[in-house]
Amino acid sequence: MTSNTPPEIEALAAILERGLRGSVAPEGILLFGHLLPLLAEGRPVSPQRIANVLGQPRDEVLAALRRLPSLEWDAAGNVVGAGLTLRPTPHHFCLTGQTLFTWCALDALMYPALIGTSVRVESPCAATGTPVQVIVTPDGVEQVKPAEAVVSVVTPEASPDVRRMFCDHVNFFRSAEAAAAWLAQHPGATTLPVAEAYQLGRRLAASIYGPDPNPRV
Repeated sequence: MTSNTPPEIEALAAILERGLRGSVAPEGILLFGHLLPLLAEGRPVSPQRIANVLGQPRDEVLAALRRLPSLEWDAAGNVVGAGLTLRPTPHHFCLTGQTLFTWCALDALMYPALIGTSVRVESPCAATGTPVQVIVTPDGVEQVKPAEAVVSVVTPEASPDVRRMFCDHVNFFRSAEAAAAWLAQHPGATTLPVAEAYQLGRRLAASIYGPDPNPRV
């Protein structure tokens, strides 16, 4: 990430990176990274296809996938959710011609750069239900409605279930005022304006996956 990233964002990203790396093994991060562009196609992803992408035996890849409790599966044994998901969540992730979903607000802001496409994000304020709409490109945030919207961020506890321990608490709020009651119930949490949350997501993605748009460990 460029050197003009605010120091407070750098510091928060470092804290989150330590928490996430402590929760997910390197092989799990690798799998999440390769699953993103495959799920962005809008179809379930078979273990065999992931194995082909990685150049590894299917049984080994399947075993590694099964060790990630947050992953979503369909009845046929295909992956349908890994941060980006085919199953509805509050966070709509609208690409050209289709709507997918993300596990959290930060995912919605960081994934356009990782998959190399612009996205329209829509999610209800976690306190009031007011729609928050964001247009995100691979290079930044173009539009936020309402302009004063914020994103809640918590420090993840050490747990392999990233979705339950982190993602479920990272949401959009229509304003800092709307998030005040939530913050009072979550000591140690914080909120960031959407543009700063985007910077945080980019910084975190660069630390975990590398600086280019093709995630890797």
